Amino acid sequence: MTRRAVVTGASSGIGEATARLLRSRGWDVVGVARRAERLAALEAETGVVARAADLTVADDIADLSAWLAETGGVDALVQVAGGARGTDRVEDGDADDWRWMFEANVLSSQRLVASLLPLLREAATRVGHADALFVTSTAAQTAYPGGAGYNAAKAGEAMLVNSLRLELNGEPIRVIEIAPGMVRTEEFTLNRVGGDHDAVDKLYEGVEAPLVADDVADVIAYALDAPGHVNLDLVTMRPVAQSAQHLLARGPLRPRQSERPE
Repeated sequence: MTRRAVVTGASSGIGEATARLLRSRGWDVVGVARRAERLAALEAETGVVARAADLTVADDIADLSAWLAETGGVDALVQVAGGARGTDRVEDGDADDWRWMFEANVLSSQRLVASLLPLLREAATRVGHADALFVTSTAAQTAYPGGAGYNAAKAGEAMLVNSLRLELNGEPIRVIEIAPGMVRTEEFTLNRVGGDHDAVDKLYEGVEAPLVADDVADVIAYALDAPGHVNLDLVTMRPVAQSAQHLLARGPLRPRQSERPE
């Protein structure tokens, strides 16, 4: 039986890569994002069904849910959409940026769950299990200077995921969190720094093989394709060059020479 996934943030980055990969693995995929023209191109190329929606708008989510119910339901929600704005210190933070991050990362996730959970329950009844997967961030786990607004938003989303898993105990619905570290995509960091390409280049300068969107999509697909009784509660993934949020190697990765006694 072909399963159907709704992938948000599907117009670029991790969301687009996930939509492409799931489609190539035989899933029916509904790609959701604000930019209808990019979704249309993805649909023409891959067969991903395009559905334009702004997930910070409650009516758009309600319309999405109603359309899904009319066209076959949904087996998996893959919530990738979100984002960061600004790198200000707490004392200099822009309240509008912080408000948008909370809307985009936390409230959108809550509205999606509230609206799509009945459909996920129907799928679980029909095929044995369903999935709610969320892409958060290592920013949800460790604070860093200039990251407080995004730290707070992603930590809020992670707590939503943890609470949801507890609340659904006893139901065959897997609640999965994927928390990537440094991922180089075409837009995420560029949007965060207001389009400053030099700032983006400086961030990744000298970092050997940061994660890319396809790396995260591969883990997402593994989690969804795993046997229905296997739940990956939390997967934290980073490039080898990033041992921790604050510890980033710049330059080639190479083994140290072991010091052995004569």
